[in-house]
Amino acid sequence: MRYETMSSLARQLRVDAVRAADAAGSGHPTSAMSAAEIGAVLLARHLRYDFDRPDHPGNDRFVLSKGHASPLLYGMYRAAGVVGESELLTFRRAGSLLEGHPTPRLPWVDVATGSLGQGLPVGVGMALAGKFLDRVPYQVWVLAGDSEMAEGSVWEAVEHAAYCGLDNLTLIVDVNRLGQRGPTRHQHDLGAYAGRLEAFGWHTVRIDGHDVQAVDAALREARATVGRPTAVLAATRKGRGVAAVENREGKHGKPLPDAEAAVAELGGPSDLSVRVTDPPAALVPRPVPNGASPALPTYDRGEEVATRDAYGQALAALGQTRGDVVALDGEVGDSTRTEQFAKAHPERYFECWIAEQQLVGAAVGLQARGYVPYASTFAAFLSRAHDFIRMAAVSRAGINLVGSHAGVSIGQDGPSQMGLEDLAMMRAVHGSTVLYPCDAHQTARLVTAMADLDGVRYLRTTRGATPVLYGPEEDFPVGGSKVLRSHGEDDRATVVAAGITVHEALKAADRLAEEGLPVRVIDLYSVKPVDTATLDDAAGTTGCVLTVEDHRPEGGLGDAVAEAYANGHGGVPRLARLAVRSMPASATPEEQLHEAGIDADAIVSAVELMLERVLVR
Repeated sequence: MRYETMSSLARQLRVDAVRAADAAGSGHPTSAMSAAEIGAVLLARHLRYDFDRPDHPGNDRFVLSKGHASPLLYGMYRAAGVVGESELLTFRRAGSLLEGHPTPRLPWVDVATGSLGQGLPVGVGMALAGKFLDRVPYQVWVLAGDSEMAEGSVWEAVEHAAYCGLDNLTLIVDVNRLGQRGPTRHQHDLGAYAGRLEAFGWHTVRIDGHDVQAVDAALREARATVGRPTAVLAATRKGRGVAAVENREGKHGKPLPDAEAAVAELGGPSDLSVRVTDPPAALVPRPVPNGASPALPTYDRGEEVATRDAYGQALAALGQTRGDVVALDGEVGDSTRTEQFAKAHPERYFECWIAEQQLVGAAVGLQARGYVPYASTFAAFLSRAHDFIRMAAVSRAGINLVGSHAGVSIGQDGPSQMGLEDLAMMRAVHGSTVLYPCDAHQTARLVTAMADLDGVRYLRTTRGATPVLYGPEEDFPVGGSKVLRSHGEDDRATVVAAGITVHEALKAADRLAEEGLPVRVIDLYSVKPVDTATLDDAAGTTGCVLTVEDHRPEGGLGDAVAEAYANGHGGVPRLARLAVRSMPASATPEEQLHEAGIDADAIVSAVELMLERVLVR
């Protein structure tokens, strides 16, 4: 396509952005208009993509990190012939696939964007897959806005990409000077951006983003650069081509005031189409699951084994039969035990250092390329990446997250290291699965089960060693539970626990039995979804249910059980809960559990009090 035609295509993309936003009565057309030449040149000259085969292994990947500029993307799709004229004008309407910010409901969108600062970290994950796993020369193009360059997650990605020499990654920054409420920090100072990027080891190219020849040359230079990633810094003007909005403040996030006049000023509607370059033939030598069961580790009943140890051993074993499984860690692999996978399968292990946003972003990018990632760090530190986890759900991404060192039971390290809010955080994620095993065999089985689940999956592991309760043959279906103590119809109360508190509940149950107070103990290892049938049966038999958890009272195990009863078909029992309500300090694990009121002593007292009140009434 000639440069004159590419300029015409850019005008068409602007017109389509104006029309789409006008039809919707909302949107961000001016943010799309600034990047029109970038979109036109990329589509016409540089993107290698088979729209009939979005899963083609040789396809380039394009991530619109500035997701609010979605009219640009949809205009590009119209030019490519995969979105029709009438569909374009359904933008932002109920039932339309052309959402305000793009999501994978469209087959050509790999990941959802719109929470700024996430496109580049996810693009890094895709580029890692291409360079080190697929070994296919596809290019990952990330179009970002200048406002999001203030996000810390961007700079986590910048450093990681440079460190890994991701020359298959190109960041294009649309430096249009204006953010939502006014000028950006550096406005049109391309040198400010270049200096920072170059300091991290990036190759940079500065251009006039409205000069199609300059854009073309920059993208060619980016693909030709070897050994390091490239950033194309394109100076543009927001609302380009329409005098009423071009480079003017206060025009962000709204349709143009006179769309008909704007379209006329831009030269009117057109129907230019683009024959996008086909990707090269490619074959990804990725072993598919062969149905073989991994040789999971086994332990003796009563043996003391930390669930984090079982996680590391099980993950390494899973890697033997699943060539699509990859592992990532945030520089705590010796503690999370992900190092065991790293030793067994170093080619599929990615160290993300202490950059939790990049950790989760890379996992999302890797799963978009067909891999099954397990990303691990301390449970407390996953909170830094919560927005990435939330957006992973919007992306319909399948990722496994593992949080170790959960709860007060970690001991002397103190509250800064204790994951006490993670169950609530993960339960609130749409479509998530939340698992909290109490012993080594349970952990190993759940690790393998996670690989075949959908959505965001979370496994909570424990730092200290705990007794092995189950045999290696035991099955632990997701959504299930285990009744570890029961005297049938004689049970007076039910104690529901998970993880570390299961062992405290068993101690308490034995003591209560000696007092003539038989209780049922349920190991609710699946915190989401919960086993409502077992809970309903316990409520019907005992009428009294106590939950105990090494977690804050809000949003964790207790709330999961209460919600199950509130939403169930059976009666609601008398409910009480033990949880961590105080602010911990340094102490031994045993002292921590006692001080928090979640040890066997506290459980015995709570059950006695519940039953005393029942008798009094």
